[in-house]
Amino acid sequence: MDQLKAMQIFRAVAEFKSFAHAAEQMDLPRPTVTNAVQSVEQQLGVRLLHRTTRKVSLTLEGEIYLERCTRLLGELDDMNGLFAGPGPGTIRVDMPERMARLQLLPHLPAFFRLYPDIKVRVGASDRFADLVGEGIDCAVRVGQLRDSTLVARRIGELEQVNVASRGYIDAHGMPLTLADLAQHSAVNFFSSRSGRDLPWEYREDGEDFTIQMRSQVSVSSTEAYMACCRAGLGLIQAPRWGMDELIATGELVEVLPAWRPAPLPVSVVYAHNKHLSPRVRAFVDWVATVLEVR
Repeated sequence: MDQLKAMQIFRAVAEFKSFAHAAEQMDLPRPTVTNAVQSVEQQLGVRLLHRTTRKVSLTLEGEIYLERCTRLLGELDDMNGLFAGPGPGTIRVDMPERMARLQLLPHLPAFFRLYPDIKVRVGASDRFADLVGEGIDCAVRVGQLRDSTLVARRIGELEQVNVASRGYIDAHGMPLTLADLAQHSAVNFFSSRSGRDLPWEYREDGEDFTIQMRSQVSVSSTEAYMACCRAGLGLIQAPRWGMDELIATGELVEVLPAWRPAPLPVSVVYAHNKHLSPRVRAFVDWVATVLEVR
């Protein structure tokens, strides 16, 4: 059997953890799938799969071979589609929930008008998803990137503001200086990675500084962050988009405008070993245009 075909069969068996399921998905006879994997093992001289009557799992050698197969087959797919337009398929995307709700999802019908054969699975949360482990094609990340294993395309930055609810200001007064913050509470946002509350940030004379604010509530979701602010639980720092209407109606009040935090960089990221198919590339280009974050 052609070696590339055998590699594709092995990858399917490894992903589905089943010879029968792989055979069904690839529309091949079960013996063909079994023989293909056995042929690869004989050629390599190692066992790639543990087989029992109930399940199939990778050996250590199988894990190494699967990683190489996935990379090679991905590069081959990318090369074959280098000059082709976006074809049908599914894209898995991850992005912050508030950005998804306010910025991406309202515009998604326009993407489908351009590419009606593409399906999009959007993970909307504020945790840092494992792109490789979860099979995510690309993600929109806000803030400084610390993961050197990702390829990043910078698409802009988000201006930030300090705000509080009108109810909070009426009850606690308006802070006028940084020193006044000692008498106020914030809604803290804690990192899903470290579990630590992120400090209050501000910029003065071109330099960035932080203050650890006191708080009665900490959250790890941007929607919960906004809900706590609107409930009068404290000051928050958040991107300006989505805020202007609430400020205009008087529900929220901007505070300390002279001490805003630095803008947040926004990037689209994908894994180094993840080939960027034409449809994913089309989606990334579209996201960069739609977000228009300045």
